[in-house]
Amino acid sequence: QVHLVESGGGLVQAGGSLRLSCAASGRTFSSYAMMGWFRQAPGKEREFVAALRGSNVYYEDFVEGRFTISRDNAKNTMYLQMNTLEPEDTAIYYCAASRGWGVISRVNAYEDWGQGTQVTVSS
Repeated sequence: QVHLVESGGGLVQAGGSLRLSCAASGRTFSSYAMMGWFRQAPGKEREFVAALRGSNVYYEDFVEGRFTISRDNAKNTMYLQMNTLEPEDTAIYYCAASRGWGVISRVNAYEDWGQGTQVTVSS
């Protein structure tokens, strides 16, 4: 059963922007203590990108101010605005959520995952 569905991925040139969406299905945002974004490039492990936990927001260092995570509770949707994209950002991006309060940067802390959306940045 998939409760989270990502969309908004695609092909963009370096320096371009993209906004990813994560829609909750079957559950409301009130069910989650934290939500976040991860990404996985070919041949690499899934890595943390950004997360929301309580009233706090967290970003991995490689974002360098380029990405912004947000949510719209009325739409049960979370977003990841990505600006100044680089070829190194190419990966499958996953939405994740947890009903418990855990370590936001760890894959094992999340029990609900989306299917992923492909982001490809050309040079």
